[in-house]
Amino acid sequence: MLSLCQHGYEALLERELTGAGLSVAEKGVGWALSAEGETGGLAFPSLVLLAPREFKGESVNALAAQLAEYFLESLRGEKIEAAWPCVFQTVPEVVGLGRRASGVEKAFDELLRKKLSRIAKLATPDLPRGGGRARGLFVFFADFGRVFAAREAWLGGQRRMADDDAAPSRSYLKVEEAYLVLGREPAAGETVVDLGAAPGGWSYSAAKRGAKVIAVDNGPLKGGALNHPLIEHRLEDAFKFAPPPGVTHDWLFCDLVEEPHHVMQNIAGPWLAHRWCRRFVINLKFGHVDSLALLREIRAPDSPFAKHATNLRIRHLYHDREEFTVVGETNS
Repeated sequence: MLSLCQHGYEALLERELTGAGLSVAEKGVGWALSAEGETGGLAFPSLVLLAPREFKGESVNALAAQLAEYFLESLRGEKIEAAWPCVFQTVPEVVGLGRRASGVEKAFDELLRKKLSRIAKLATPDLPRGGGRARGLFVFFADFGRVFAAREAWLGGQRRMADDDAAPSRSYLKVEEAYLVLGREPAAGETVVDLGAAPGGWSYSAAKRGAKVIAVDNGPLKGGALNHPLIEHRLEDAFKFAPPPGVTHDWLFCDLVEEPHHVMQNIAGPWLAHRWCRRFVINLKFGHVDSLALLREIRAPDSPFAKHATNLRIRHLYHDREEFTVVGETNS
C-alpha cells in the first residue's frame, strides 16, 4: 500500500508503519510504499492507496493512456450509478509536478469521455469527506514520470480547510479539520468548554455554529471570539477548571502548549473519567517527546482514552505541526 503524509514527516510515517509490522520498501517526498495491512489506527497517513499499480511514462499522453487502460479494465463487472471520486494528487513541494498532474488528469478525462461519457460525467475531483474506505480512482504522482494508482483507498479524514477572516488564529483550521475526522461538529444549543482558549480560534469555531462556549484562559481573546455573545471568557487556570457537580458539557476542546503527558493525566484523565464531556478534541504536542512512544501511550490499555473513550481517532492533521489531534466520545 502507498501511504501519503505531510512533507517533513516521512521518517515518522515510516516508523509508524514499521511499528505496526508493515515493512517499508521505499519512501519519497510525502509518501511511503509498504506491505499492505491494517490502516484504521494509523495517525500519520492522510490517504492510503490500497493495492496500488505503478505506471511510468515520459509524456502526459503516455501516462494518461496507461491510467485509462487500467481504469477501464478494472471496471469490468462494476456498475457506477452515482458520483465517484477521481482524485489526482501530488506533493506541493516538488516544483512543477502539479502542472504535470493537471495535464495528465485532463488527458485522462478526455480519454474516459470518449469511451464512457456517462461515467466520466459522474466523476468528482474531491476526496470524500470524513474517513474510512472509499472506491473510485486515486492517483498519486511520485515524480514527473512515475505514478501510482488504485481503485480503493483509506482516508484518514485530513484535508486542507478554508480560512475565516474573523478567526483569531491559525489554530481555527485545526478544529475545523478535526470535525471531519470525528464525523461530527458542534451544533446550535450545545455547550463547549475550551481549555486554553486564547486567542479563541476553537471557541469562535464552535460559536459560529451556535454553540455556547466557556473559554477558559488567562490570556485575551481576539478577532471573532472577542465579545462574541455566545462565548463566556473565564480568566482561570485551564488545569483547575471543572464543571459544577452534575453538569456534563457536550464538547471539551483543549489545545494547550503543554507537555503532553501533563495534559493526558490532568485534563483528559478527569474529564473523560468523570464524563464531564460527551465528545472531545484534544491536541497533544510531540515536539519535545518521542512521537511514536506518545502514540503507544495514547493507545495503551491504561490510558484515559483507552479506558474512557469510544470512537477514538488519533491523527496528524493537515493543519497540525508537531502535535497529534485526538478526537472521540466518552463512554456512556
